Amino acid sequence: MILFFWALPFCAQNTINIDATLVPDEHSIKIAQEVIFKNTATVALDTLYFNDWANSFSSKTTPLAKRFGENYDSSFHFEKLENRGNTTIHSISISSSQGGTSETNWHYGDAVDILKVALTKTLQPGEEIKVVFNYTTKVPDDKFTRYGVDNFGNFKLRYWFISPAVFDTEWRAYSNKNTDDLYLQPSVFNIAFTIPEGYTLTSGFDEVETSNVSEGTRVTLTGERRNNAIIHIEKASTFESIVTDKFELVTSLKDRKVSPAIKALAVDRIVHFLDGKLGPYPFKTMMTTEEAYKKDPVYGLNQLPDFISPFPDGFEYDMEQLKTITRNYLENTLALHPRNDYWLIGALQIYLMTEYVDTYYPKMKIIGSLSNWWIIKWAHASDLEFNDQYPLLYLNMARNNLHQSLVTPKDSLVKFNKNIANDYYAGDGLNYLADYIDKPVLEKSIKDFYKEHMLQPVAASQFQEALESNTTLPINWFFEDYVGKRTTIDFKIKKVKKKGDSLEVTIKNLKDNKMPVSIYGLNKDEVLYKQWTQPIDSTVTVTVPSKNVRKLALNYEAVIPEFNLRNNYKKVKGVLNRPLQFRLFQDVEDPKYNQLFFMPVFEYNLYDGISLGMKLYNKTVLPKGVHYKVEPQYGFGSNTLIGSGSISYTQRLQGSSPYSMRYGISGNYYSYDVDLFYKRITPFMVFAFRSNDLRDNEKQFINIRNVNVFRDENPNDPNQSPNYSVFNAQYVYSNPNLINYFRGVLDYQISQKFSKITATFEYRKLFLNNRQLNIRAYAGAFLFNDSGRDNDFFSFALDRPTDYLFDYNYYGRSEDTGIFSQQLIVAEGGFKSQLEPAFANTWITTVNASTNIWKWIYAYGDVGLVDNRNESPQFVYDSGVRLSLVADYFELYFPMYSNLGWEPGLPNYEERIRFIVTLSPKTLLSLFTRAWY
Repeated sequence: MILFFWALPFCAQNTINIDATLVPDEHSIKIAQEVIFKNTATVALDTLYFNDWANSFSSKTTPLAKRFGENYDSSFHFEKLENRGNTTIHSISISSSQGGTSETNWHYGDAVDILKVALTKTLQPGEEIKVVFNYTTKVPDDKFTRYGVDNFGNFKLRYWFISPAVFDTEWRAYSNKNTDDLYLQPSVFNIAFTIPEGYTLTSGFDEVETSNVSEGTRVTLTGERRNNAIIHIEKASTFESIVTDKFELVTSLKDRKVSPAIKALAVDRIVHFLDGKLGPYPFKTMMTTEEAYKKDPVYGLNQLPDFISPFPDGFEYDMEQLKTITRNYLENTLALHPRNDYWLIGALQIYLMTEYVDTYYPKMKIIGSLSNWWIIKWAHASDLEFNDQYPLLYLNMARNNLHQSLVTPKDSLVKFNKNIANDYYAGDGLNYLADYIDKPVLEKSIKDFYKEHMLQPVAASQFQEALESNTTLPINWFFEDYVGKRTTIDFKIKKVKKKGDSLEVTIKNLKDNKMPVSIYGLNKDEVLYKQWTQPIDSTVTVTVPSKNVRKLALNYEAVIPEFNLRNNYKKVKGVLNRPLQFRLFQDVEDPKYNQLFFMPVFEYNLYDGISLGMKLYNKTVLPKGVHYKVEPQYGFGSNTLIGSGSISYTQRLQGSSPYSMRYGISGNYYSYDVDLFYKRITPFMVFAFRSNDLRDNEKQFINIRNVNVFRDENPNDPNQSPNYSVFNAQYVYSNPNLINYFRGVLDYQISQKFSKITATFEYRKLFLNNRQLNIRAYAGAFLFNDSGRDNDFFSFALDRPTDYLFDYNYYGRSEDTGIFSQQLIVAEGGFKSQLEPAFANTWITTVNASTNIWKWIYAYGDVGLVDNRNESPQFVYDSGVRLSLVADYFELYFPMYSNLGWEPGLPNYEERIRFIVTLSPKTLLSLFTRAWY
C-alpha cells in the first residue's frame, strides 16, 4: 500500500509518491508508486509518456547497450543477464475521481525505456490525473555507469523509478544513453523506503521520519521541486556531514590527507562563494558523491597517482568538492532541458570554477609544484596556470576537427566532447563575454537569471534576455556564432599602416562567423593599451595609438579560445613577428614563439640493432597544420648513420566532402639485411571523408602516393631489382564498432615491371550469445607481371609479405629462419602456417576466419587458392589456436592442422608458432583514444 504525504501544492508541479522496499539478496526494489500528473500544456492528452530508465539495462540491444558498444565498452555485453538490471511491471492503473482505480493499457514505445500509458479519459489542459504503478526494479551492477549495486552489496540509485516525461509542445521522452540527462520537471517527491536492518540510507531529501518495521527500517523522505531522486543505501555509510550556515552538505568524497577541520573550511568557502555568485540554495541539504565526481572529475587531478601530490594540502579536495557542489547547485535549481540546453549548466560551472581559482589560488600552476622541477621548469607547460587547461582541452578537439557546437544534443556528442571539451569551451565563452561586456555586467546577469528562473522550467535562450537587459553592447554573436555554430575562431592582423601618431590596423576574421576581438599595444612584455573591436565578419580597420608600441597583438591574454594564436602578432618595427625558440622534448604550444623541439629517440631492428638519435620537430601537444620532423640515428648494429624525415600539411575542413586533406613527403634510410641498406622517398596525398555525425565511426579515405625505393644490391639474390618506383592508389572504407566491425580496401599498384589490383574485406561480429566471428577475405591479381619467373619479390605472399613498399614494422624483414621469421603481419594471404607455394605470381584468393572458444582463446582457420604461371591453382588451408591477449596488438598463433598435416607432431614445432607484437606507442595509444574520439 502506498503511504501518502500530501505536500502543499505548488503550481505546475507533478507529485511522485513512492513506497519502495529493498530486497538485497535479489538486487531488486519492490515499488508501489503514484504519479499525479498535471497537464500544463494547451492541448488535451490521451496518452502519457514515462521514462523507465531502469529498464534500459534489460538487454544487449537497448539504446544504452548500443552506446556502450559505440564507446568500445564490452563490460555490459559480456555481463550475465542477472547483473544487468531491468523493470518488471506488474500493473498500471488509472485512479478515477471517485477514488477507485482500473487497470489501463500500456506498452513500451520506440525503446524499452520509454513507457506509454493510455488514458481512459482525455486529460484537458489544467487537469490532473493519478497513475498508479506496481513494479519491481532489478538494480544493475555499478560497473556500467557507477550507479547500481557494488561488490560489497551497497546500492547507489539514480534512475531507479518510473518518472513522468515532460510535455511542452511535444513529449520530451528519450532513451538513456549514459549521458546523465533525464528530463524531469521539478516535482514533489514523497518516498517511503524500507531497507533491511544494518543498512543506512543517504539522500538529499528532507528526512521526515525513521521507524522500525518488521522488514527492517522505514525511512520517510520528502522534497518539493526536485528533479532527481539519488539515494545511496549502504551497509556501512561512507558519508559524512558538513554543516554550513547556508545548508548541510552530505558527502562521500574522501581525502585522507586533509583533516576534518580543513574540509569544513573548504566546503564553507565554496558554499559562500556560490551563494554570492548565484544566490541562495533553496534546499536544506545537498549530497555530493564519489560516483558523481568520478563521472565528472577535475581532469588533470584525476590522472595523478596517489603518491604524487604536486598541489598544496587541501587543494585537490577543494577542487573536487568545488566541481561537484557547483554542478549540483546548478542542476538541482535550474530546470533546463538536460539534453539540449546542457551547455549553459557546463558554461556556468566552468566559469564559476575559474573565478574561484582566480580568487583563492591566483598563482596555482596547471602542474602544481612540478613546474619547479629543473627538468620541467624550462618548458612552457610550467608557465601555464591552472585555468589555462580549459582552452587547451577544447583545442585538442578543434585541432583534430572533432569539435562540436554547444547546441549539439548531448547524446550526439563524442565522449571527449561530452565529458570535457564542450563544457570547457562553454565556460571559456563566458570568460570571453565577461571581458567584452565587463565582468560586473555578466555576473549581475547570471544572478538575475538564477533568481528569476530558479526551480522553474527555463530555456537557455532566456539567459540571452538576461544579458541583453544589462548591456547595450551587441551580444547576439555569442549565441548565434559562439554557441550555435561549430565554426572555430581565428583572427589575424593583416596589415599595419603608420598614420601620424596613430596606427591603422586591418584585422581579418579567418572564419565564417561574426565575433569581436581585443587588440593590444605592446612594448616588450608591457601592455600599453587594450581595446575591443566591434564584431567582425570579414575585415575591419581600427586606429590605435603608436607611441612606444613595438608590437601589436590580438587576444594577447588568450581570453578567446582561438584555433590559432600564432598569427596574432605583428611587429611595428623589425622582421620576425615571433622569435625562434629551441626546447628539449615536446611542449605545450607557446604562440609568442616559433618553437623547435629536440627529443632523444631509440628504435630496434635486427640489422641496425639498437639505434639512438635525436628527433628535431615542430609538433606541439596540440596538432598544427604543418608538421615536420628529422630523425638522424646511429645504428649500433650496422655502425651507420640512419634515420627518417617528413614534412606534411593537413587541411581540416568543416564539411564532410572531404573533412581532411593531407599532403606531404617522407623519407627514410635503414638496413633491410645484414650490411644492406635501403632508401625510401614517398610523396603522398590523403583525402578523408566522414559523416557530419561525429559519433558515426564510418570513414572513407583515398590515399595516393608514389613509393620510390633505392636499395643496395644483394649479391646473394641477383634476380631482385634493387631500385624501383611504385605508384599506389588506394580506397579505404572503415566502420569499426565493438559489435559490428567492417573494413574494406581496394588497392591499385603500377610499376615498370608489374601492375596489380587487390581487395581486402574484414568483418568482425559480436553476437548476443557472446560468440565472436572474425572473417577476412583477400583477393589479388596481376594485370601484368614482368618481374621474372624466379623472382617473387613483387608476388602475392601467402603468409609473410616481402613488403617491397616498406610499410610494415618487421623487426627482421629479410629473415626466413629464427624467431624474427615467426613475426606475423596479417596482410595479403594472411595465413599463419608456412606452406608451399608461399607466393602467387598471377592471382590469389584467401579467406581467414576465427571464432572464440573461451574469452581470449580463439580457433582459427584459413583457406585459399594460389595460382602461379604454368601451374595449376593450388588449394591451401591451415587451422589452429589463437591467443588474443589484445586484439591485433599482442597475439600468439599455434598451428594445428594444415596441408602439412598435424603440425604439433612435426619437427621443431616451436619454430612454427607465430606472434604479433606491437611496440609502437602511437599504435598502442589508439587503444585508449578510440573510446574518447
